[in-house]
Amino acid sequence: MKRLLTYVPGETPIVVVGLMGAGKTTIANLLATALDRRVRDSDEDLSERYGMTAAEIAARHGADILHDREAALLCSALTERPAPVIAAAASTVENAKARKAMESAAVVFLDGPPEVLAQRMLSSGHRPHYKDDLKLMLIEQRARRLPAFQAVADFAFDVSASPPERIAASILTALEGDRP
Repeated sequence: MKRLLTYVPGETPIVVVGLMGAGKTTIANLLATALDRRVRDSDEDLSERYGMTAAEIAARHGADILHDREAALLCSALTERPAPVIAAAASTVENAKARKAMESAAVVFLDGPPEVLAQRMLSSGHRPHYKDDLKLMLIEQRARRLPAFQAVADFAFDVSASPPERIAASILTALEGDRP
């Protein structure tokens, strides 16, 4: 994991990363409420900017175009002030420019068993399903992306171990502990 140099409340962006179904949007919203910050969510940003969900963009234009758009939206959100809390698309960790941009942020990696995340994905049609077997898809994505998630993360939390409110509280405590 990377080491956050200094977390400055209100100035340091917070990026929440993890696979689809990890709860990035839920956790980002809880953090933003607690910190009185704006939320930037990859799914909402895609819909607002392109008029399509991630699943629709992937189906119409392909995964590469979707991932390029997700990385560009993350990089743009990281420049906003006051600094937002960002629920980033999982693919952003595979983009070198996005990884570099996250160096200035407090990055929280939400991890969990692929079978738990696959179950969560069933309730939402806006996420792309690249394979019929969602568990297998997430196992493959996790194997490919885990080193990148770990490289950009300042903190990591298992989303299957606690409810979202407890995870958000733990993140806030971790951020407070990182202040000068």
